[in-house]
Amino acid sequence: MSMYLLFVIALIPIVWLMVSLGILKLPAHITCSMTTLATLILAVFVWKMPVLSAISATIEGVAIGLWPIMIVIIAAIFTYNLALHTKSMDTIKKMLSSITTDDRIQVLILAWGFGGFLEAVAGYGTAVAIPASILASLGFDPIFAAVICLIANTVPTAFGAVGIPVTTLAKVTGLDVAPLSYAIGMQLVIFIMIIPFVLVVMTRKSIKGLKGVLGITFASGLAFALPQVLVAKFLGAELPALLGSICSMAVTIFLARRRNEQGEAHSKEIITVKEGLLAWLPYMLIFFFIILTSPLFPGVQSLLGNIETQVVFYQGEGAKATSFNWIATPGALIIIATFLGGWIQGAKTQEIAKVLLNTFKQLTKSTITVVSIVSMAKIMGYSGMITSLAVVLVEVTGKNFALISPVIGMLGTFVTGSDTSSNILFGALQKEVATSIGVNPYWLAAANTSGATAGKMISPQSIAVATSATGLVGSEGRIFNSTIKFCMIYVLILGLLVYAGSLFV
Repeated sequence: MSMYLLFVIALIPIVWLMVSLGILKLPAHITCSMTTLATLILAVFVWKMPVLSAISATIEGVAIGLWPIMIVIIAAIFTYNLALHTKSMDTIKKMLSSITTDDRIQVLILAWGFGGFLEAVAGYGTAVAIPASILASLGFDPIFAAVICLIANTVPTAFGAVGIPVTTLAKVTGLDVAPLSYAIGMQLVIFIMIIPFVLVVMTRKSIKGLKGVLGITFASGLAFALPQVLVAKFLGAELPALLGSICSMAVTIFLARRRNEQGEAHSKEIITVKEGLLAWLPYMLIFFFIILTSPLFPGVQSLLGNIETQVVFYQGEGAKATSFNWIATPGALIIIATFLGGWIQGAKTQEIAKVLLNTFKQLTKSTITVVSIVSMAKIMGYSGMITSLAVVLVEVTGKNFALISPVIGMLGTFVTGSDTSSNILFGALQKEVATSIGVNPYWLAAANTSGATAGKMISPQSIAVATSATGLVGSEGRIFNSTIKFCMIYVLILGLLVYAGSLFV
């Protein structure tokens, strides 16, 4: 069969997802499960994938979709639900109001700074689920809260989960992680500076929304960008997003307090240090546990990382064991931290367990969405459908491949919901193409990760997290329509920057 015909057929699941979510506005759990079934049929009858291989790939996708991906979504919403139950969320809202009542600055602190921090230390949807749920509780429109967090959760994902996407990319390409990290940092620096302005303008639905917060918006982006680029250049992949997000939050809060001192309206209600610490305790424990089990503490990571089970699901060529870490994974750590935090706050075990059980029930449809989309990604990867897409794109673009290099990374994240998975699928391809057309391989491999960050805001998996967090399950189409235009502009600008850079780097 012609490679061009295979290309068109391989596009069918992706195009259908976009049409069903964006135009037909079908609920994500319905359209994603339908699309997975259609993908399985195409894999078997067009790519001649053995039935056993197709079914086992689907089962692998379901397993990974449940653990570690879905469990972290459940854990994040569980933390929020328990905060509502214990009334600590009321204290958090009062504390945020004491910093500022300006909705634009609240978005910069929560969606941009705090979201970036959660992405840096945990990933797997926490950066959307937790900030979006808090914003909604502060009175923001739930659709807006979901969209704003999806857009904010783009550039931080490149170095998210303590640099896992970049270190994985280095492994699959055989490239050195330090210059690779720096190339990614340089490609994304302009977006780090621009996105805070986009968030503020969206908050007030007008460019006039920047009035009065121009300086703080610029500082919020700069405080993220400079540390990220410098740390990427000199320290590698683990810390850029972590230090960037912390610096951004610190600078934004400091400047917000300065505004308060100069007469800006803010809450006068006094929150004691003890009340504040108790309210934030689950989130503080989440931070502590995740950092403790990260590569920054190899002894602890190794000890807890050995508590795992390895299972070979896929029964075809290239099969590898799938590892399930039962403790050293963000979902488990968040649940443990939330239980401990809840006990210290005074909640009884039975109450906490009931909140967790209700959270499982609340996220039934989201679970169907996530396991479906991960299964679809596994089928497309194992069957060769992803390769069919990439080969034609390379063939058609030739020397101009750098223009669409980020698009390939974006497609990888759109399908899989993960920058890391996108790098696994396409990282080696980007390096090979770079070598064949005479472009720096570090630059195009980096472009895969940079493009993958754009796909994060339109991935059905990410949107499922956002709708779960804001109580909007069934509204995925509305959110997709809001984020797709930003994604297209993002990847267009990125493509031009990567192409221009490929001529000189």
